[in-house]
Amino acid sequence: MSEPLAHSGGHKLAAHLRSVAIKAGDFSAKFDPVTATERWAYLAGLWHDLGKYRPGFQYYLLQSDNPDAHIEGSSGGYKKTHSAAGALWAIQTLGEKHGPQGGLAARVLAYLIASHHAGLYDWDGGLKERLETDDCQTELQESLAANPPQSILDPGGFAPNLKSVPGGSAGFALWVRLLFSCLVDADFLDTEAHFDAEKPARREGFPTLDQMLVTFDARMATKTTSFGASPVNTLRAEVLRQCREKATLPPGFFSLTVPTGGGKTLSSLAFALKHAHVHHKCRVIYAIPYTSIIEQTADVFREVFMPLGKEVLIEHHSQADAPEKDETARSRLACENWDAPLIVTTNVQLFESLFSARTSRCRKLHNLVGSVIVLDEAQQLPPQFLQPILDVLNFLVKFYGVTVLLCTATQPALNTTNHFDPSNNLRGLNDVREIIDDPDALYDKLKRVDVELPVDWQTPTPWTETAAQLAAEDCVLAIVSTRKAARTLQRLLPSDTLHLSALMCGAHRKAVIDRIKARLKAKRDGSDHHPLRVVSTQLVEAGVDIDFPVVYRALAGLDSIAQAAGRCNREGTLPGRGRVVVFVPPEPIPAGNLRKGAAACISALHGSVSDPLARQLFSTYFKQFYHSVSLDEKGICSLLAVAPSTLGVQFRSAADAFRLIDDQDSATVVVRYAEHSEELDKLLAMLGNNGPERWLLRKLQRYTVTIHKRLADDMLAQGSLYLPMPGLYVQTNADNLYDPVLGLILDDVLFSPGGFVS
Repeated sequence: MSEPLAHSGGHKLAAHLRSVAIKAGDFSAKFDPVTATERWAYLAGLWHDLGKYRPGFQYYLLQSDNPDAHIEGSSGGYKKTHSAAGALWAIQTLGEKHGPQGGLAARVLAYLIASHHAGLYDWDGGLKERLETDDCQTELQESLAANPPQSILDPGGFAPNLKSVPGGSAGFALWVRLLFSCLVDADFLDTEAHFDAEKPARREGFPTLDQMLVTFDARMATKTTSFGASPVNTLRAEVLRQCREKATLPPGFFSLTVPTGGGKTLSSLAFALKHAHVHHKCRVIYAIPYTSIIEQTADVFREVFMPLGKEVLIEHHSQADAPEKDETARSRLACENWDAPLIVTTNVQLFESLFSARTSRCRKLHNLVGSVIVLDEAQQLPPQFLQPILDVLNFLVKFYGVTVLLCTATQPALNTTNHFDPSNNLRGLNDVREIIDDPDALYDKLKRVDVELPVDWQTPTPWTETAAQLAAEDCVLAIVSTRKAARTLQRLLPSDTLHLSALMCGAHRKAVIDRIKARLKAKRDGSDHHPLRVVSTQLVEAGVDIDFPVVYRALAGLDSIAQAAGRCNREGTLPGRGRVVVFVPPEPIPAGNLRKGAAACISALHGSVSDPLARQLFSTYFKQFYHSVSLDEKGICSLLAVAPSTLGVQFRSAADAFRLIDDQDSATVVVRYAEHSEELDKLLAMLGNNGPERWLLRKLQRYTVTIHKRLADDMLAQGSLYLPMPGLYVQTNADNLYDPVLGLILDDVLFSPGGFVS
């Protein structure tokens, strides 16, 4: 009989097992410092495909030319399962060699091996029951009967020791997910190298972090020289200097507290690059809360690193998952496992991966070890998941060589707190070092606005009155908290008033923002004498660099008011200070975190406040806000707690519950944006002819709007939408449903849900 295969095309099984073992062991060396063959990930790699030795699997493989033939399932009467044998062998052989405790500890390997195709299982109601089935026992027996090489079956000097788990029982779940990441990435890489020998080379070619640091410093020196010596630019240069200086401090937690417009984006990157150089970190991961601004940040970085070529970073988010052309294959491949020096991604991608059970998402996790993670707009960490997020950040910093930088103008209160009600306690981030020597002095120097608060927080201002005040301004931005409010206010203003909300597709919003920026520039140089008025939802409050002399903000959280103020006199070019007016809107603030944030804001500002944006107020505000919400709303911490007697963890249930964007009740609609109608028609025709290719769906993202699924289904029944594929709705009526100013037209009832506020 010929030598057993791992995959079609002659890929030898024993060679595959040894190669995956070596790769997985090497990946885990960063946090499992024993000798290579004694590492958990090494042994998981050695046994992960043990079930492929069974004769039925080999027969099936030899009959197939399909490169995916190794994937588990059933076909033609032949069972293709192979991931249980190694899991059972681990429990059996380590139990025999090391006694009951060895068999118990071997369940770690069982999680890794049995899950390497399907994703991490829950122990109860999942893996425990699966391993007890007759089919799994038969799989092991048939595999052993095929006489695998003794060098494959032998655990060698491996001695399971759970006392060395980083963080003990509290850190067990993260440790298992990191080991799982090492295994699945090693398996993917060895398999792809077999089927495409040139593919590994396409993963290479990124510049090193040291090269990026040299280029960054040279580029910033040029920028500093080219900018005028305005007070704002002088302070930005000082922020940059302090970031470089503090980068030499030992790894751990850092905060960068800089008012909006103080240059924190490039300064934080300066810190990360130099810190990585000094402390030999392997990569920088820059996480941003909003997909809408990630492309802007990535473009800023690309401009800085232009001398190093086009592919200098990975931009990984829902709208950048699938490049269309092969020349971007390096970036596409690096998105799979983040094997690149600089990753620009979203909070959703970063944190959902950290809590994921899926192989495709977990694959990148081992590359977080020994990295610098920059959390931009840190105040946007989702409160309902704050406790599990802070727990995982603490473990990454303490045990896995990660440095975390919290970047914001409004630092959240993330330190540990204890209350009379233990359910409101927070296991926070302690020993966070502030980069700026004197943040209060910096805030004073960068103070560019005066904030006017309502005389009475309980008395709303009618929309007609707010509209009249806005109409009297020559250049003004009004920010409200819901889509309905934005439309109501825009309709009460002169017809040339611009509008921004998430009921406009991304391409439409970009066109309007570009128009706003051009008109603001023209007004500054005196070539535009027409009034410029804009009504927007809070989507302009982060990452949209616009600069108005007057900004109105509907009552919201204090951090939102500060972000709105960051769109006022941003460059400090006014002869005096800008004017920020806070008003109480006539409609109720949506229930949930928006309403709780507004209540915490009123409480923090209660009494005589000389400066509503004083830095010290934000600690008070966030403490009150966090006290009012559930910081682990879905019970993630309980699901990931390990049962000492069984090593049981509910990995899959926790992953299903940890969804930063709960899209189960939402629907994606491709709208007919008239300005791009020709491209849209071409893309939709390709969708109809070719089906949902990934690059094509990415292109269509620019023309999508999110609404309630119930509403989309009603519009589908009415013939206003159609479904070219499950889950994707497309507008059929090009004339009436999409307004060139307001975006997708819906009944007013559609605006009330708190989940659709942007």
